[in-house]
Amino acid sequence: MTSRKVWPGSRLKAEGYKIVSLTNSSNKGVKAQFENAGLLPYFDARYSIEDIQIYKPDLRSYEWVLDKLDVDPEEAMMVAAHGWDVAGAKEAGLQTTFIARPGKALFPLSKAPDHVVKDVNELADILE
Repeated sequence: MTSRKVWPGSRLKAEGYKIVSLTNSSNKGVKAQFENAGLLPYFDARYSIEDIQIYKPDLRSYEWVLDKLDVDPEEAMMVAAHGWDVAGAKEAGLQTTFIARPGKALFPLSKAPDHVVKDVNELADILE
């Protein structure tokens, strides 16, 4: 009998949250990463700055995805383990969650994120 590891974000998906990715990586690269990790079924869409050539944390990159999704900034949440990404999303008006992984830190002069959690399961607990 083999046990299949379930991605923690599947809880959020089951609760009706739309889950998308926004990356500075290429479309091809992120698709391969998601396929290898078995994450494709959990995401509604993947967005890459490769399509607009404006790298995060430039505010226009977040605005581009919000426009594609047809949502207002306050209706969206950036979840990331990179302080620079959380800072950029916060400046763009999004809700933010920082995943506090070992060796990662928030930017001390940026606005505080809405949540700081150890993993996506903790975020799901907060959002329930």
